[in-house]
Amino acid sequence: MLLFAPGLEYVTAFLGCLYANVVAVPAYPPKQNRNVTRIEAILQDAQAVVALTSSSLHTMIQRKFSSVVGLQQLQWITFTLSTLCNEMEWVHPQINQESLAFLQYTSGSTGNPKGVMVTHGNLLHNLDFQRRRLDWYADDCMVSWLPPYHDMGLINGLLGSIYMGFLTVLLAPASFLQYPLRWLKTIMLYRATMSAGPNFAYDLCLHTISTTEQSSLDLSSWRIAANGAEPILRDTIEQFVAKFALNGLQGKAVRPSYGLAEATLLVASNAGDNTPTSYAFDGAALGQGRVQLAQDTTTHVCYLIGCGWPANDQQLRIIDPVTLKPIPSDQVGEIWLSGPSITKGYWQRPEATAQTFHAYIADTHEGPFLRTGDLGFQYQGELFITGRLKDVIIIRGVNHYPQDIEQTIVHCHEALLPGSGAAFSIVNDDREQLVIVSEVSRQFREKDYRKILLAIRRAVIVEHDVEVAVIVLLKVGTLPKTSSGKIQRHMCRQRFLEGSLECVEVWKLDYLESKIAQQVKELKQN
Repeated sequence: MLLFAPGLEYVTAFLGCLYANVVAVPAYPPKQNRNVTRIEAILQDAQAVVALTSSSLHTMIQRKFSSVVGLQQLQWITFTLSTLCNEMEWVHPQINQESLAFLQYTSGSTGNPKGVMVTHGNLLHNLDFQRRRLDWYADDCMVSWLPPYHDMGLINGLLGSIYMGFLTVLLAPASFLQYPLRWLKTIMLYRATMSAGPNFAYDLCLHTISTTEQSSLDLSSWRIAANGAEPILRDTIEQFVAKFALNGLQGKAVRPSYGLAEATLLVASNAGDNTPTSYAFDGAALGQGRVQLAQDTTTHVCYLIGCGWPANDQQLRIIDPVTLKPIPSDQVGEIWLSGPSITKGYWQRPEATAQTFHAYIADTHEGPFLRTGDLGFQYQGELFITGRLKDVIIIRGVNHYPQDIEQTIVHCHEALLPGSGAAFSIVNDDREQLVIVSEVSRQFREKDYRKILLAIRRAVIVEHDVEVAVIVLLKVGTLPKTSSGKIQRHMCRQRFLEGSLECVEVWKLDYLESKIAQQVKELKQN
């Protein structure tokens, strides 16, 4: 297991594991009392016996986590960059494309983290796909603040530099989160041509960088601004491009992308001089699994960003998740993949590996395919993502995607923070009901809560034709998220049912109010 702060020591340790043909297990180092539960789960699953770390972290771990049995049972090896061997001692490593390179533990947004087995062959194929699709060149320069413990930060942010030989400038994730302007200033300082981030990073820049701060930026060198790892919002992309076009950023620089750890990293992205593609779809039709462009009379419009096309040597199929048969192009289905970037499965989990990595099409027995668990469709050949199969909320036979509802909530009141709310369902009285949980800004006090609750209810009814059953307002920073910042809807639901969310206000729809709302809806329909 690798337990390092982001930086060159971590990079060196990771490469040392590859050189020694030892399976690396990247993990966030523990901070105070945080991350320990996840580290314990990874330790138990990976059965790691050795931990590489820095001297300072080792001292802190021994002092603060002496009661964590798993950590105390490890053999600890500490080193600094000054202890590295001379390059003349290099011996060609005994590895091949089938050799296991590292275990990429999934974020655990829907369950316990699982170790994805990534081989050297997987890495080489995916890096070459990124080279071709994202137009990498040896004289490029990349800036990365992404956590190096996850696929996007590790493979795109670090290994791409080694694969191509271009310069990469590393920022600690905290440096960006504390001061987002630092990211763009670093791009300007090094005349960087490439830098990637999830949608929230671009959104953070939009909302925190003032006009005065922006005026000093020159982003004309930024050729590829990849956006991925979480739902990509049209508004974020359009507003980011519009704002920073004044600083030389070109619209075609933004590259919406789709990927997942089980496919090493990148699955699809737009290419070359193509600007991001956005279409207005009929939201009600999407809820019924149909792909239909919005018309002038459409009441619920859903804007989706295209994520481009997969590699030519990888198969992407849209499959009915129930019948396991291919579906027409005008229907939403589960995304299935096959090809050289598909990893070997989950470490020591044969049943989960069989269910996820060894899927076969029912009528032709074609396979094996990776079941991504993501829902989407292809429109004019381009891939569009609608949501996660396990996260879909089904109310009265209509599918609702939680990220759509969450986006509606963010825009309904200024007290609600971007990326800090979750929508999920519970079963009550044999009916599926909608629950909203959201952090509320500290500047708003208890007297404002009633207006916030009313704004949420109205917005969800107007945009999605669904009555909210429960709304929970949370303290800032308490919404369950993964270590990479993704909303853990499964954990939100679990903590809601347990009553362990850190609430500042809770509202519930009473039976009479629900009955009246249903009658009003039926009258409108008649």
